[in-house]
Amino acid sequence: MIRWRAFISGFVVATVATGAVLYGLDRLDRAYPPPLRNARLVSQEVLDADGRLLRAFATPQGRWRLKTSVADVDPQFVRMLVAYEDQRFFDHGGVDFQALGRAAWQLLTNGRIVSGASTLSMQVARLIEPRTDRSLNAKLLQMVRAWQIERRLSKQLILELYLNIAPYGGNLEGVRAASLAWFGKEPRRLETAEAALLVSLPQLPEKRRPDRFPQAATLARQRVLERLAVSQVVGQGEAARASVAAIPAKRLDLPSFAPHLAQAARFRSPDALSIGTTLRLPVQRELEALAQRSAEKLGDRVSVAIIMADSATGEIIADVGSSDFLDHARRGWVDMSRAVRSPGSTLKPFIYGLAFENGLVAQESIIEDRPADFAGYRPRNFDMQYQGDVSIRQALQLSLNVPAVRLLDAVSPAALMVRFRRASVQMVLPKAEAPGLAIALGGVGLSLVDLVQLYAALANGGQPVQLGDGVRARPARLDVDPLFSRAAVWNVTDVLSDVLPPLGMKQRGIAYKTGTSYGYRDAWSVGFDGRHVIGVWAGRADNGSVPGLAGYASAAPILFEAFARSGVAITPFQPPPPGVSRLVYRDLPANQRRFSVTSGGLLSASRREPSPQIVYPPEGARIELSSQDGALAPLVLKLQGGRAPFHWLANGKPLPQPTRRRSSEWVPEGQGFSTLTVIDADGRATSVRVFVE
Repeated sequence: MIRWRAFISGFVVATVATGAVLYGLDRLDRAYPPPLRNARLVSQEVLDADGRLLRAFATPQGRWRLKTSVADVDPQFVRMLVAYEDQRFFDHGGVDFQALGRAAWQLLTNGRIVSGASTLSMQVARLIEPRTDRSLNAKLLQMVRAWQIERRLSKQLILELYLNIAPYGGNLEGVRAASLAWFGKEPRRLETAEAALLVSLPQLPEKRRPDRFPQAATLARQRVLERLAVSQVVGQGEAARASVAAIPAKRLDLPSFAPHLAQAARFRSPDALSIGTTLRLPVQRELEALAQRSAEKLGDRVSVAIIMADSATGEIIADVGSSDFLDHARRGWVDMSRAVRSPGSTLKPFIYGLAFENGLVAQESIIEDRPADFAGYRPRNFDMQYQGDVSIRQALQLSLNVPAVRLLDAVSPAALMVRFRRASVQMVLPKAEAPGLAIALGGVGLSLVDLVQLYAALANGGQPVQLGDGVRARPARLDVDPLFSRAAVWNVTDVLSDVLPPLGMKQRGIAYKTGTSYGYRDAWSVGFDGRHVIGVWAGRADNGSVPGLAGYASAAPILFEAFARSGVAITPFQPPPPGVSRLVYRDLPANQRRFSVTSGGLLSASRREPSPQIVYPPEGARIELSSQDGALAPLVLKLQGGRAPFHWLANGKPLPQPTRRRSSEWVPEGQGFSTLTVIDADGRATSVRVFVE
């Protein structure tokens, strides 16, 4: 009876004591919860359209800590981590008393620490509340904190917390930041050797940094691979193979793509943990590398900007604001894709589009390229030469200035500005000035993004497209009238698609236009296929002149390489609308065979040209054409005046084909005197007599 009373009394006392302890622990837990809030602080991320990392920003403490879930990590790494650090992780409640007893016994019998008893939960507790001392009190506090953490979080969340905050050397925290910095890859693709190194680093992250202490890192990795539990996870053969793998020699930079867009997105959403964009990482990476290489070729202070957009959705696929964000000499921090600059000749296709739509011209209509005066405005061609009578198709492909101004004078600058507003593009005009004819040659301000938006309407069959800002997934649709009729868009596209590619480049099935601003300050090239548009700008961010900078020679090669390196398949152009085709000159209606305007801008009959004059070779010239092998080289023939087409005769025999150009070539049949004659379209003729040696 006495024994039963003693047993009951002891049981009651134990129960009360246990309850008191639990009550005390519960009160302690509520009064002093673990500081988990700071542990959940992670780097802000900017992601591409598929969720891949474009750019990350360090935490306010200057740490790289990328949000990571168990699903983001290679499953073998997780198994290796648990096997090496805490084999009973899923069985204990924060403190592994079995491991604790084993460690205490080893300490007593060996006089030194043989193995630790720290669980992953205790390591998380130490990381969220770091202490410099390694006293017994500090260890007891870790145990209490581990118990508190286990009360609040599931095993998977505790594991994820470790994956996010474990130190890996320097300011790297978390396995994802470490994997990107040491191996340049996401942790879901870790190899065995890489996983073993990452398992070993958090114990002594600074003393095992592979870039500073490769031997210590190698030994630490080897200890992980030799642990029996780990070798059972990966297999003996795989562990042996991983042990001879190389250790990374340097720390890599974390991804930092689209820096201008990322900075702007962060400014708009400072509290967002992740910001999605419409960019595609593979395209962005290739075009950024292209911009950097191209700028280095063009000059010391030259920068390059590239925009690629989808004309069907308005989404920006790639956004390269400069050749190198960190290049001080090139002012790489300036986003030149949004800077307002003179677009040069890149607006000419829209002048022609309006002229096509109004029925003023067809592709083979003849237009004059001669010096002209438009109320005091005297445009000149880029090469300071004139071609005379040319077709509309040639005028646009050769980017001749005078024909473009003639057409703009006929359709009116105000009408062209209305079309630009349809595309939601606002030109920047000089203060207190109305739209003028200088628009044809770049006399307005425009950004690369706006220019791409204009050309996106051409790629989209004439329907204007509102480009997004690269962040919003779906840009707003423009519910407006078409930029031009489908027939006009097809004619412009047909002409531009036949422009010769830059030297050394292959034709890629795109239509494109180039432009150069006054003073060689900006070089432009914009191209499109049936869906995608790429715009390229090159120049100095400080608006300085770059001798030799030109759209065709400087920007066009970048454009063609951008289409090639983007990896995006070329989309065919839309077919011509029903009943629309390219007519040859003889099939044109009479009112479209020749375009000319009076000083008032009204259509008029063709003006009579001065009589043709042969300017080279001059009358009576003695010309040496013989080469070392006895063959005669061709003689260049040049004329002024007259009206095309021109028929050349040599000694009464006509040359093979009439020409609309004012220069031609003739190969003499032999030495001696020859008579050269030219006859223009009005039947007027002139001759010279020369001696060929």
